[in-house]
Amino acid sequence: MRALVRSLLAGGLLAMAACGPAVDLSKGLQLLDVTTGWFDAGLVNGQNKLVPTISFRLKNVSDQTLVTLQVNVLFRRVAENEEWGSGFITAAGSKGLAPGATTERLIIKSQLGYTGTETRQEMLRNSHFVDAKAEVSAKYGSTQWMHLADYPVARQLITQ
Repeated sequence: MRALVRSLLAGGLLAMAACGPAVDLSKGLQLLDVTTGWFDAGLVNGQNKLVPTISFRLKNVSDQTLVTLQVNVLFRRVAENEEWGSGFITAAGSKGLAPGATTERLIIKSQLGYTGTETRQEMLRNSHFVDAKAEVSAKYGSTQWMHLADYPVARQLITQ
């Protein structure tokens, strides 16, 4: 029985050592090629729909592999504290994002946005249009969510 307990403890210590120290994602991840804008979400009930969108790549600048790397983006209207929409994506699965590696382009769109009968370009120029911002957070494994950056959503139309 003692041998079993020792081997379980040794295995647990070995597993903990293999994970390495925790990575502060605010320093261990870089956001690259960030683009924001308003995605043309098509027609909804006969009206044009635009939703705030952000796209970027992530680079692991830490010395640890980031397993099960996830990204969450909260979209808020400027000058409002309430969440307006959000999007979530797994950036790297169980194999993780190795040190020095960069993800493919990640695209996160809000499910909420604006609808109107105007053309999409006219909607962006409307005097009642309220700008938005994207708040990017990430986590890996069982760590807590870490805020990475905020980006204003540009008043530009994104069609892809």
